[in-house]
Amino acid sequence: MLPLLVLSAAGAFFGFANPVLRLPWMVLLFPLGLILLALRAKSPTRAFTWGWAAGSFAYGLGLYWVVIPVHTYGNLPLLLALPCPVLLGMYLGLFTGLFCWLLHRASPHLPWPLAGLFAASAWALLELARGTLLTGFPWLVLPSALSPWPWTIQTVSLIGAYGLAGLMVLIIAWPVFGRYRPLPIATSLLLLLITAAYGLVRSVEVPAIDRTVSTAIVQGNIDQTLKWSPEYQEGSVRKYLDLTRAGIASDVPDLVVWPETALPFYFQEKNALAEKVLRFAREHGIHLVTGAPGYTQQGSEYAYHNRAFLVDPEGVVLDHYDKEHLVPFGEYVPLRRFLPFLGKLVEGAGDFAPGQSTAPLAAGDVALGTLICYEAIFPRLAQRRGEQGANLLVNMSNDAWFGTSSAPRQHLDLAVLRAVEQNRSMIRATNTGISALIDHRGEVMQPTPLFEDMTIHFRTVPLISGTTFFHRWYGPVQWVILLLPGVLLGAASAFAASGRTPSDRMKGGVE
Repeated sequence: MLPLLVLSAAGAFFGFANPVLRLPWMVLLFPLGLILLALRAKSPTRAFTWGWAAGSFAYGLGLYWVVIPVHTYGNLPLLLALPCPVLLGMYLGLFTGLFCWLLHRASPHLPWPLAGLFAASAWALLELARGTLLTGFPWLVLPSALSPWPWTIQTVSLIGAYGLAGLMVLIIAWPVFGRYRPLPIATSLLLLLITAAYGLVRSVEVPAIDRTVSTAIVQGNIDQTLKWSPEYQEGSVRKYLDLTRAGIASDVPDLVVWPETALPFYFQEKNALAEKVLRFAREHGIHLVTGAPGYTQQGSEYAYHNRAFLVDPEGVVLDHYDKEHLVPFGEYVPLRRFLPFLGKLVEGAGDFAPGQSTAPLAAGDVALGTLICYEAIFPRLAQRRGEQGANLLVNMSNDAWFGTSSAPRQHLDLAVLRAVEQNRSMIRATNTGISALIDHRGEVMQPTPLFEDMTIHFRTVPLISGTTFFHRWYGPVQWVILLLPGVLLGAASAFAASGRTPSDRMKGGVE
């Protein structure tokens, strides 16, 4: 059983972005190892234990970078920071443990087509649950490993990222449950060919474009340890103005995008630094989107927000968006009254509060669906932006927290899935990288290196109003993911009671 555990963890580590060697196809070994562990375990309890151990190992390795923000910026001693990815991996491993437990219980009573479908639907449901429970953490979802190969992920335009995760499991599950007989293998290969063909066709398909806009993305590369120092505020503003001025000198774009909290002060207040930014937009005749902290006041109470501001060519703040899905312990401390000794990573006057208005920021006929930081990892948030009329997605982030680790690439891979799901281009502006334009097919254009001052320019960013099947049928797709495992579990119980289907469970496992 130990070799299968190692196989599963190695598939996850090398399949997802990592600092050693990335081989995206290896991610399929992750669920393959778990399926084999489930089938060879001698009891449901042991299936859960082995699945939990394998998942803990896999996720813990992939999330090694968690040490960096909690130690460097959270001021947690290194000895206490080192176990953090282990503990997070152990939590996420509960989902793979449950996956193995379910397979061990249900698959022996199902014929191979239904057993494979049950494995696929259970995986999809558990990834959906992982992205929802306890505010959700849908990091390292299976399809994100394939983001470097856009043609392989086009199916998310039909069934979303969780649906494609299930499809990937189905392709490798059928041969296993079919005991590697010719028919199950041929069926799996046919499904793989159909998926690949759809991906290749959609990759070259030209969508209906309403019009195009020119855009500049500015990566300021502001040192995170200095960013919030009052004496460095003017330097931050000057740097963003200088980089933007140099980057648009020969070709003024329609839209300039700065990253999350590019302005480390309350931009909504009438002060000299805010006036500099407004004057710059006015002098150059540009729409500017920038991140900055904000607040709302009700009587003597203040609520603080992680905010994106839209400034028009007249130097007037047209609108703003407040981040709605906040990072636990990054932007607020859950159950603070029970955890008074814990602080948050993002500096400020207090915990941030979630925003209420999620409407697109409108700049003429450009409707910007804004996703701040890790909001881009949640399918439902991008879906909501599309439902509210966004024809262009903007992901503003500050990944300086992660240093030069694999986390910025893992974050980008998840943002790619949102662009394909919604058939929208995405402008991704980050403080230290990776900044880029992601097109509607998931192609990452001009990705910036980490920790470099950069301004990148795109002259023809398409505005698209056409939607995907996934967008139009988002609700029914979610219901299928939620209900299908239960239906198949019921079928397994019925088969078990009737005794009509012989067990396909693999024999001879050694523990």
